[in-house]
Amino acid sequence: MTLGYALPLAAVLLVTGIAGAAAQFPPGQQQVPPCFNEFMPLRNEAEKRGNAIQAASKRKAPREEICGLFKSFAAAEAKYVKYAETNATWCGIPAEAVKQMKSNHSQTLRIRSQVCAAAAAPARPRGPTLGDALGTTRVPTPDTTRTGRGTFDTLTGNPLTR
Repeated sequence: MTLGYALPLAAVLLVTGIAGAAAQFPPGQQQVPPCFNEFMPLRNEAEKRGNAIQAASKRKAPREEICGLFKSFAAAEAKYVKYAETNATWCGIPAEAVKQMKSNHSQTLRIRSQVCAAAAAPARPRGPTLGDALGTTRVPTPDTTRTGRGTFDTLTGNPLTR
């Protein structure tokens, strides 16, 4: 899979994975969990960094910038997952949600290594263009272009009516 296709897909998966895992507090629990005030800032930070990756991939940012964003996201997600893992029983986070968070984080680390490896690789040299192959590398300008006044010159009217 090429990097161009992998980045938007990865960013969408990561952001939706975070939102899905965080929404899995036990059903029927009407009150706010005791750790909600500590847990949500970590989740929001990871989501914000995931959205930054998504925005950078939409605007076709350089690979080095996306690598840095993935590193930042992976660090925020690691804090988020570690907090959820450490405080799962106290916060009432189901084991399945923690398992899903860990799975998402391992996928983030895998994608981060692929993105950063692609960013560290030297840029591929550009091959010859069609103009190089045909021997016409000059771009026409008004100084080098002459209007024809020929049969197909439709700017001055129909040459057959003259």
